[in-house]
Amino acid sequence: MTPKTSEVRQRLDDLRALVRYHNHRYHVLDSPEIADAEYDALYDELVRLEAAHPRFVAEDSPTQRVGAAPLSEFRSVIHERPMLSLDKCSTHDELADWIERCHGRLGPDDELRFACEPKIDGVAVALVYEGGRLVLAATRGDGETGEDVTANVRTIRSVPLRLSATDIEVPSRLEVRGEIYLPVADFETFNEQARQRGDKTLVNPRNGAAGSLRQLDPRITAGRPLTMYCYSIGWVEGDWRPQTHMDALQRLQGWGFRTNPEASEVSDLAGCKRYADELLARRDELGYDIDGAVIKVNSLDQQRRLGVVTRKPRWAIAFKYPAEEATTLLLDVAFQVGRTGAITPVARLEPVFVGGVTVSNATLHNMDEVVRLGIRVGDTVMVRRAGDVIPQVVTVIKTKRPKQAAAVKLPDACPSCGSPIVRIEDEAVARCAAGQELCPAQRKEGLCHFASRLALDIEGLGDKLIDQLVDTDLVKTAADLFGLDRDALVGLERMGPKSAENLLAALDTSKKTTFARFLYALGIREVGEATAQNLAQHFGDMRNLQRATAEGLEEVPDVGPIVAGNIHRFFQTAENQRAVKRLVDAGVCWEPLPRRERTLPLAGQTWVLTGTLQTLTRDAAKARLMALGAKVAGAVSKKTRQVVAGPGAGSKLAKAEALGVPVMDEAGLLEVFNEQEGLD
Repeated sequence: MTPKTSEVRQRLDDLRALVRYHNHRYHVLDSPEIADAEYDALYDELVRLEAAHPRFVAEDSPTQRVGAAPLSEFRSVIHERPMLSLDKCSTHDELADWIERCHGRLGPDDELRFACEPKIDGVAVALVYEGGRLVLAATRGDGETGEDVTANVRTIRSVPLRLSATDIEVPSRLEVRGEIYLPVADFETFNEQARQRGDKTLVNPRNGAAGSLRQLDPRITAGRPLTMYCYSIGWVEGDWRPQTHMDALQRLQGWGFRTNPEASEVSDLAGCKRYADELLARRDELGYDIDGAVIKVNSLDQQRRLGVVTRKPRWAIAFKYPAEEATTLLLDVAFQVGRTGAITPVARLEPVFVGGVTVSNATLHNMDEVVRLGIRVGDTVMVRRAGDVIPQVVTVIKTKRPKQAAAVKLPDACPSCGSPIVRIEDEAVARCAAGQELCPAQRKEGLCHFASRLALDIEGLGDKLIDQLVDTDLVKTAADLFGLDRDALVGLERMGPKSAENLLAALDTSKKTTFARFLYALGIREVGEATAQNLAQHFGDMRNLQRATAEGLEEVPDVGPIVAGNIHRFFQTAENQRAVKRLVDAGVCWEPLPRRERTLPLAGQTWVLTGTLQTLTRDAAKARLMALGAKVAGAVSKKTRQVVAGPGAGSKLAKAEALGVPVMDEAGLLEVFNEQEGLD
């Protein structure tokens, strides 16, 4: 049935009001109430409805603008050339249709090539240079009028205040466009420090970048770790004119701008598809948030001939990826028990598709976080999931809170064993007062940790099987695993004779391990992989470690008073002493290491691995570097001693080159191992 004219006009009015409202929340107040995907759905419906009924298109419709109106506190800036928005697609077929349209609008002799780049989820800005000096920085605003944020942008170190002269003279006037953003690692560090201070955290890197850039006090902006990638030249005055988009990026780099090393030129649809798919596969390794790939016709002459429609260029398109944020309802809050007894609140959600998967649970970290968020059962919440990171609730939409929303309270007793829940002063985490012997949940988590890849790496011993082993009382401690027999295992669900034999073989194989892996497998509080490696290198074997005093433990690299106290208490506890002895009696063994009395060759050095290693696995390379005393980090900084870059290295390699950090390939790393590992 065709809708009535009055119904169409009413829906258009409603959609425009909704889009304007959410534009204001997102772009002006920096306080979004819906996720990007939900906003896009509203905006797309408005576009479709206006396209079907063009006589009802209003001049002030959000579709006739790009972005939102600027804040009144900043001086307005009219862009000399509008900053356009991009049309978008999300399937290979839609991408093929766009390329076909480009071919159709150009002559039959035109050969198309494409420039592909990540679509960074940040804040678009225009930088104006006169005589090579930065004179103006403006946000995109509504595409025609933006906000003067020059004082704030001048605080961003990746933005050149004066351009470098190269073989081509700097134009008399030039506008450069780019994206200002917060790197993910810096965003997480900022939020962790804010939590420790009790301050408000940032919702996501995009929101954090927008809020940081639009502070009235530039000193606040200077304290935020903003950076920028430039992605185009808006306009230029002078004799030089780039021929292609990739030429423009190269020239920008020569003048001192930071351009994205992920930018690539491809020749056809297959190349565009491959770029978009491979970038999506590496999305979580880039170090910054992206929501898609931008694909542009590379020839600037062809771009001019293709032109613009409805303030969107015909020569570019955004290939959108699954959203990493979504809003949903908080149905309940449950409490899980970890291997050390930590009680963690977990949000039970109305299932929502986010980050490429359907999410029904999200972490709330601890009760301090519950209080900080002000969360209640029944609230509408925003959930974020980036890559393999555990989904988390990042904010509460309090304007949608129902009257019956219930407060979240920490239970008095452990939900697994009924023991009291205690909270030590100065600790954010509440814990079950019982140990693993009395608490089934702790026992299960401890066994999962013991069997994990970085510990004893027991193939085939997964969570569900461990649940059965604990629930049937077949396993009470890790040592009991090595006493299992075929008949007992075959009696379990989904465990046939062959599966039982495979598990027993895997258990037998896991007995021969390393001292560092064994220490990590014990699950000592705050003893991770690196600390276990340092302990193994320092003490050489279990007897030396068990005899160590707390003061002696503090001599180990990266072991402070708190961690030393945890380790000392662990080995002074009779229950833990019995557990270690039972494991050794069961046949778990390792080659003793000579106790290190000298400094390891790479001690005090921070190394970073990036890209694909072809001879070694990443874990093997990391373990060997740590055995030589190196700290292996996940991000490049000025303190990094060496970066090892394999094929596919991206942002980490670019940052190393920008900071002047030495870079070697895998062959160089193998030479280091050959040279250093024999120095005993």
